[in-house]
Amino acid sequence: MILPLDLPDLPVRSVLDEVTATLATQGSTVLVAPPGTGKTTLVPLALAAGTEGKVLVAEPRRLAARAAAARMAALLGEAVGETVGYAVRGDARRSAATRIEVVTSGLLLRRLIGDPELAGVDAVVLDEAHERHLDADLLLALLLDARDGLRPDLRLLATSATVATGRLAELLGASGAPAPVLEVQARTFPVVVRHTPPVRGERIEACVARAVRDALAGDDGDVLAFLPGVAEIRRTASALSDVDADVLPLHGRMPAADQDAALRPGPRRRVVLATAVAESSLTVPGVRIVVDAGRARVPRVDHRRGLAGLVTVRVSAAVAEQRAGRAGREAPGSVHRCWPEGELLARYPEPEIRTADLSRLALDLACWGTPDGSALRWWDAPPEGPLLAGQNVLRALGALDGTGATERGRRMAELGLHPRLARALLDGAALVGARNAAEVVALLDDDTLASGAEVDGELPRLRSGEAPGSRRWRAEVTRLARLLPDARSGSGGADDGPQERARRAALVVALAHPERLARRRAAGSSLYLMAGGTAVELAPGSGLDGHEWLAVAVADRTPGAQNGRVRLAAPADRELAELAAPALLSEADEVVWHASGRTGGDVVARHARRLGAIVLDEHRVARPDPAALREALLEGLRVEGTGLLRWTDAARRLRDRLDTLHRVLPDDWPDVSDGAILSDPDRWWTGPFTTARNRADLGRIDAGAILRSMLDWRQAAVLDELAPERITVPSGSRIALDYSGERPVLAVRVQEALGWTAGPTVAAGRLPVVLHLLSPAGRPAAVTTDLASFWATGYPQVRAELRGRYPKHDWPEDPLTATPTRRPRRH
Repeated sequence: MILPLDLPDLPVRSVLDEVTATLATQGSTVLVAPPGTGKTTLVPLALAAGTEGKVLVAEPRRLAARAAAARMAALLGEAVGETVGYAVRGDARRSAATRIEVVTSGLLLRRLIGDPELAGVDAVVLDEAHERHLDADLLLALLLDARDGLRPDLRLLATSATVATGRLAELLGASGAPAPVLEVQARTFPVVVRHTPPVRGERIEACVARAVRDALAGDDGDVLAFLPGVAEIRRTASALSDVDADVLPLHGRMPAADQDAALRPGPRRRVVLATAVAESSLTVPGVRIVVDAGRARVPRVDHRRGLAGLVTVRVSAAVAEQRAGRAGREAPGSVHRCWPEGELLARYPEPEIRTADLSRLALDLACWGTPDGSALRWWDAPPEGPLLAGQNVLRALGALDGTGATERGRRMAELGLHPRLARALLDGAALVGARNAAEVVALLDDDTLASGAEVDGELPRLRSGEAPGSRRWRAEVTRLARLLPDARSGSGGADDGPQERARRAALVVALAHPERLARRRAAGSSLYLMAGGTAVELAPGSGLDGHEWLAVAVADRTPGAQNGRVRLAAPADRELAELAAPALLSEADEVVWHASGRTGGDVVARHARRLGAIVLDEHRVARPDPAALREALLEGLRVEGTGLLRWTDAARRLRDRLDTLHRVLPDDWPDVSDGAILSDPDRWWTGPFTTARNRADLGRIDAGAILRSMLDWRQAAVLDELAPERITVPSGSRIALDYSGERPVLAVRVQEALGWTAGPTVAAGRLPVVLHLLSPAGRPAAVTTDLASFWATGYPQVRAELRGRYPKHDWPEDPLTATPTRRPRRH
């Protein structure tokens, strides 16, 4: 292949020879070049001109892959599919003459796992590596492993729009030295930054539409507006329907022809409403104005609730700068940012591998032969917990066993779907037919196709062509059905009624997400419990009202909300649930502590048949297993505390005394907090505990018995000496000490303490007792731990204030020589 002489004068052109030479001698290179410098199109052409083999270019998005191939083919004066081709899921244009093939990272993963040697490939370009998509990170790790073990001659070039490439260069390097890093500076024009934050209560798409109107009125050129998702694009387009410009959407789910239209100059001003697909690898000509909503939609998974999906997050500072740069590619421009000036943004986006569902990654690792990924070099290794959760999903689907990927798992991986959807397609085809299964799976794989909440309501709209995206859906259905040549075409005929068609759809949904089978909490309620244990509710007015069972396809949860919200589901029934999720069925005696609101919890002993967290049938167990009963009672004590027991005044005072000794002498006296008591129940689970069966029985057990059981005979012998319940004061009275505070307190009338020269102590003299010296009426007159000081300085003032008020009581001038008294003088 000969490199064209009339390459566009883009910044990367000046370093093409250096890039190819460095890659030829070093085997790997990192190229840092901002968007618009030509790295995506010119570099692959230069690499292909210097080698006999094929050059693969991995792009994070399908739209970018198609656009890059079209641009390179145009530079060669050829049609796509000749020297330059592309391959994305469901669409490919290539031939035997293709030397440069642009593919998505996910598709290249499938190809690499099937052919680790990448026969015939001389170089791989990992474009936009800084975006840190999950497929791209895994692809990098597997390519490095393949190069180290099978293809030492394979050349790897990673491109990035940011200069934070230290770790990337270290990974790509060899023999302990990092890979060379080459930098290209973009030729950009100045960009004026303006801030247009939302007003109170304004939705982000309304704010974007307002900023677009201001920009059209005050600036020249086309507008590129970044929005987080397709729904926001639709609402913004509707809000801008009356502007004097062509309003064009641009996102990855659009038909190819519509995407191409958004990337071509038009006869008049244009407003392109785009998702993150336009951040990099694409050039939208004519743009002088960028409107940035400041948000992006990224995958997140809530492992505790079993809900995974896309969530809207703030963009990072790096992404905001990259978006703004689009306005200054061809001339001076402006960017309108829809957030307050001075708002702090994260420096870089969070890598998907830290936040996304890792089930698919876990399957790819198992197929590669390293299920835990420990043999690979990672930019960021997959977190242990989410990876284990993904492996558990694969085991439940039969894709993983003790040795690695099963044959079923490898078949699922070949389909290029999420493992859950692959399972639904394979098993669903056998139960309801390949076409029927493919229809539902294609909808689940792109839930933006659904405008309502009912699966069986969306499918007829898609079949008829009425719904947006119907053409794309039908093409995907055909592709998926062709992947199942051995499956029968259908499970029913054209005469099947709507109820049977809805049941087939629900079965496929349930095969994909068995843990999302949900049963209504109570008749008339919109609240459902899913088999995975998460509560979800229907939106008001949902057409799914009235069904006892649902197969939930999509559910999410707003941060702070108590329950999840059902977004897409199909009516189901118990028979269907048991058919779709046999692995979740269980039957056993259950003895548990069940919380019940105001009255508190109690022991529930029952024999239950369950589908996950959903109880299908149950009946009371009269004689529960003693060990299970004990554990249920202990759980009640852990949840509600030892307050479930009977705490007499004597038991409370004993606990206060022991707690005081533990604070002062921690090595010699036991901790009697709830946590410490319940950490070792074997010490005190005797006597009445062994016959207790419920909350009421616990309430009859004296808590003091537990405390006494925690003392050995030596501690019991010296307890009253070190922490006496009462102290004898000079008057002869034996007064109780209060140990409930930080220090023990003795409340005694001043007249009973006369002649007392030194205050008492406890804990072998280590802890002084706080004296509350009372008036004859029992009110505190003074508080002290230094009795000698009180008699010398405090008592004269107390005497002067109280002698006239209480004349019948002794108030001697010399309290140290006076006789203490319990009662007032007689007249």
